[in-house]
Amino acid sequence: MFSKACEYGIRALTVIAEAGKDGKKIGIKELCKTSKTPESFTAKILQSLVKKKIISSQKGPAGGFYISKNLNDISLYDIVEAIDGKDVFIKCGLGMNECNAKKPCPLHNKFEIVRNELNIMCKNNSLADLVEGYHAEVYNR
Repeated sequence: MFSKACEYGIRALTVIAEAGKDGKKIGIKELCKTSKTPESFTAKILQSLVKKKIISSQKGPAGGFYISKNLNDISLYDIVEAIDGKDVFIKCGLGMNECNAKKPCPLHNKFEIVRNELNIMCKNNSLADLVEGYHAEVYNR
């Protein structure tokens, strides 16, 4: 359901948050190695997340990416919206332009349930929840 950018962003944020438990900032190379994400693409995603104030970055030898907010205050919804926008929560599952209750696509009613559940799940789960379930081996499968 999420774009590749969003998948990579979520993985990278989880790694950044995990590193932050020890007060560390993490550089792009180590981050991408751990999260198994492509470096240049991930760097662009992270730049966007810095602009949207989800994460922070510091340049220099002791620099890297870090999260200065409380992880419980960053919902999965915030992350998805920052990377993919709100479309995943509102657009037609078949990509039709004119899909609504008055002019539904063949999957409208069923997909509406999926979208609503996704919305609830994303709003009810925080970055703290993702870190709690994080194991670096998950990315090595």
